[in-house]
Order: sequence, then structure tokens, then C-alpha cells
Amino acid sequence: MNPADVPSESKPTLLIVDDDHELCAMLAEYLAPEGFLTLTAGTGPAGLEQLGRAAVDLVVLDVMLPELSGFEVLRRIRAVSRVPVIMLTARGEEVDRVVGLEMGADDYLAKPFSPRELVARIRAVLRRMPGEGQSASGLILWGPLRLDLRARRADIADRDLELTSAELRILELLVRADTRTVTRDELMTQALGRRLLPTDRSLDTHVSNLRRKLMKHTDRVTLQSVRGSGYALTLAPARAPASQG
Repeated sequence: MNPADVPSESKPTLLIVDDDHELCAMLAEYLAPEGFLTLTAGTGPAGLEQLGRAAVDLVVLDVMLPELSGFEVLRRIRAVSRVPVIMLTARGEEVDRVVGLEMGADDYLAKPFSPRELVARIRAVLRRMPGEGQSASGLILWGPLRLDLRARRADIADRDLELTSAELRILELLVRADTRTVTRDELMTQALGRRLLPTDRSLDTHVSNLRRKLMKHTDRVTLQSVRGSGYALTLAPARAPASQG
């Protein structure tokens, strides 16, 4: 079936927040036959308003926006929602990418970009969302970790780790490996949906954020770097309860 023939109720809805109205119109026209419904907004407040009104599956968010910066819009989104966000950066500077990822963006794309690449990034991010390949319940238990893939949540002792979709997918791959090393190439292709390039530090940023969130909630699970290979989880035994003297 051609993507354009998919019933509208089953098409993913995208929100593009960018003050370049010609770019928004061009992307909306390109994305329609690819099987996406598109909403657009030219300012940060307008984008937040759209997000509050509509059921949006993914946000494409420009960093340089009038009224509110893309980073501030992202901060407000993450305060209330885990909807996937792809950031657009005009300058393509690493600091913009790192800041965006650390604030909870799922991916980034430097301008100028081809619409085809944006579609590939959108599909890669949406593939990371729970669906295929999970258990009937969508639950994975590993040590003190509880991953609920249907709810897009990971918690320890009922405390939400507040992971982005990329962080949750990385954690899922590491948990399924059960202390075995998962290579950087595997994490990049299976979690982020693209090949590992020497200049792309997004995986390192996601792993760093995930490690920090794990350390905040438990000392039993450690995300270790395996030199020259990849990453692995280690699990310390649970502490025995103190004896009653």
C-alpha cells in the first residue's frame, strides 16, 4: 500500500515548529505522500498551543525561533510530555546538538538538509517507540529496573527515570543483552537508526544522560564503557537487610 493511501486516522501526526513558512509548506507537501499528517507553527508559543490541542506523534523543532527559543520550547515540552522531538539547527554547531540532546531531544538535524533525510530520521525515531518485538505485556524486569515499553517508561522502585525515547531504546538493548557488551555500531543502528560516523557524538550524549539518570536512582545498576567496543550493564547483588541485634 502506498503511504498516501493509509487511512488518515492511522497516519502519524507531525508538528513542525519553524518560522520559515516556505520551509514548513515545502515539508508538509513532501511529507503528505510519505504517509504523515502535518501541523505547522511559526513560533514557540504557537507550537506549544498546537501540541496542547492535538494528538501529536513527533515534533520537528527549530532551535532559532522568535519569542521563545527552541531550547525553551523543548524544556516546556519535556515538563509535560515525552513526545519525540527532532531538533533543527541552522548552525550545526556541536554545542547546539549536545544541549538539545541533554535537554531531552531524541535526534537533531543540521540545516540545510534534504527532506528525504528528515523522513528517514522521523521514521527511525518512530520505530524506537513501543510496538513490534516486545512481550505481550510490554514489561521487562532486570534487577531493580522495570521497563514498561507500552507506557514508554522505565522506573526503579516506582520512581520514573524520565527517559527520552532514545535513552529508553538504548536501555532496552542493554538490558536484553544481560551484561554482555553491545557495540557502539549496534546501539547506533538499532537505537538511533543510522550508521555510526566518527564525527557523530549523539550516542555518547545519550549514553551519558542515561548513565546519570541511573546513578541518581540506584547504585546496583552501572552503565559501563567497554574500551574499544561499546557499552554494557553490570548488576550488583541486592544488599541483605540489616540483622536485628
